[in-house]
Amino acid sequence: MRHVTIAAAAYPLDWAEDWAAYEAKTRAWVQMAALKQADLLVFPEYAAMELASLGGAEVAADLTRAVTEVLYHRAAMERHFEGLAIEFGLYILAPSGPAQDGYDLRNRAVLFGPAGRIGHQDKAIMTRFEREDWTIGPGRGLTLFDTGIGKIGIVICYDSEFPLLSRALCEAGAEILLAPSCTDAASGYNRVRIGAQARALENQCVTVQAPVVGLAPWCPAVDENHGAAGIYGPPDAGWPEDGVIARGGYDEPGWVVATVDLDQVTHSRRDGSVLLFQHWSEQPLQAVQIRTVAESPSQILTLPLNSALSGRKESAPAASVRVSPME
Repeated sequence: MRHVTIAAAAYPLDWAEDWAAYEAKTRAWVQMAALKQADLLVFPEYAAMELASLGGAEVAADLTRAVTEVLYHRAAMERHFEGLAIEFGLYILAPSGPAQDGYDLRNRAVLFGPAGRIGHQDKAIMTRFEREDWTIGPGRGLTLFDTGIGKIGIVICYDSEFPLLSRALCEAGAEILLAPSCTDAASGYNRVRIGAQARALENQCVTVQAPVVGLAPWCPAVDENHGAAGIYGPPDAGWPEDGVIARGGYDEPGWVVATVDLDQVTHSRRDGSVLLFQHWSEQPLQAVQIRTVAESPSQILTLPLNSALSGRKESAPAASVRVSPME
């Protein structure tokens, strides 16, 4: 059995007076997960925007200047999380946030392991806010991370709602899909949650949602955040019947921790109660041609008007109800 203990963060953004305060907070979070025997820690999308507070109130309150401040501290943040991963012997998906890519900005999440930096994934498909209000653009393709604890793909927030991205990663070998998220309403959280659960169903794998939670009124980009951390699998034999391996309370900060057996992913894909992963390729054969069948006028039923309008009462047969005595 290949057991992996995963910790998904429901992470609040706090004002940091200085770098030491930020370093102390994030170290405490990693240490807390380490005490829970976690192998893989997942921090949320745009949790790096916490760094904007280091520039002061005026900087954090301005979208452009807040991004610039985060970029200024980006290298130090990556060194910090790399050091934590090495010190605690863990795999950590660090908080995502703006990163410079030539002249362009990306929403980047970096994965670290016990030996240091492994690589990064840039968000592939941008939301309206990123397109219309920020100058943050899409990355270039997807990355599969082949690690000592399993093969991992990253689908940042909105990316988890697009099935073909996760499908490509899973066909390349991904067993775990990480979906760090940042959503400002229950509807947004549920879109990512439903996407994560659907991807677990389709690909018969494990998915992990780690959201930002709580209010950060000092930074308009991330001023309101809602969600719940969750770890999901396919609702199949060997998994929870509803596919929910673990889920925290809505808007409750903290780690949600669960242990999964990645051999069960292999078993489900080969010999599950259903074989969605194997049967995925049959979809185009059925969807190659769409037939349209139109109802003819003679088939359309004209329902009687409401009795108040028609001037006559319509009688309906009484329903037959049988009441059984309590035993």
